[in-house]
Amino acid sequence: MAKYKLVLLRHGEGAWNKENRFCSWVDQKLSSDGIKEAQNCGKHLKALGFEFDLVFTSVLRRSIQTAWLILEEMGQEWVPIQSSWRLNERHYGALIGLNRAEMALNHGEEQVKIWRRSYDVTPPPITESHPYYKEIYNDRRYKCGDVSQDHLPKAESLKDVLDRLLPYWNEKIVPELKSGKMILISAHGNSSRALLKHVEGISDEDIINVTLPTGVPILLELDENLRPLGPHQFLGDQEAIQAAIKKVEDQGKVKSPEK
Repeated sequence: MAKYKLVLLRHGEGAWNKENRFCSWVDQKLSSDGIKEAQNCGKHLKALGFEFDLVFTSVLRRSIQTAWLILEEMGQEWVPIQSSWRLNERHYGALIGLNRAEMALNHGEEQVKIWRRSYDVTPPPITESHPYYKEIYNDRRYKCGDVSQDHLPKAESLKDVLDRLLPYWNEKIVPELKSGKMILISAHGNSSRALLKHVEGISDEDIINVTLPTGVPILLELDENLRPLGPHQFLGDQEAIQAAIKKVEDQGKVKSPEK
């Protein structure tokens, strides 16, 4: 029997997810479909009887908005929320704002897959000439973080995401888990993948094949040493979840011409 349980999810679909663009640290709201995904997630978690004591999110609104909608559907709006940049999406550097399918056409699907899914490959860094540089680095939310703005990343591999996430996991989330609290983490595709890699011991090679759909809760059941009792479980209609996973995987492929 599990000593601890943790629910983790990638936020509902954002506006740039719908447009197939690298969103990363650009602060996009949920799309209309993303709002429905978050609401459905909350309904499903309520039906399964989950009662949360604490929620962790990134400082990006699509992560926070997802948490709000889930808690509202569950009638648990009072549950405290803690937000940290350390749960942010991976920083995609110079790729931010670009269309994945168009990049696959220009650079090849394999290169785009490496940029999106590999463990230790870092994309080209963002520079001050990038159209979203000022929007990100002049944002006052990063003045409230635990590092100075000039030490924030300019691009990250998944390994970099794990390196900046682990201190928060070990110092903030783990103590709350061990105190007996039921935790929900509303994060992003790559911060969630990084956490799964750490908790489940997924290899550097195998993590490239781990894909998370938007708005689908993931249950982790852990022993007293926070080791998994089994593989993570996607909660919901498994056929629909597999279709959603394929949709995410296809984002990095060349778009077929319409007939």
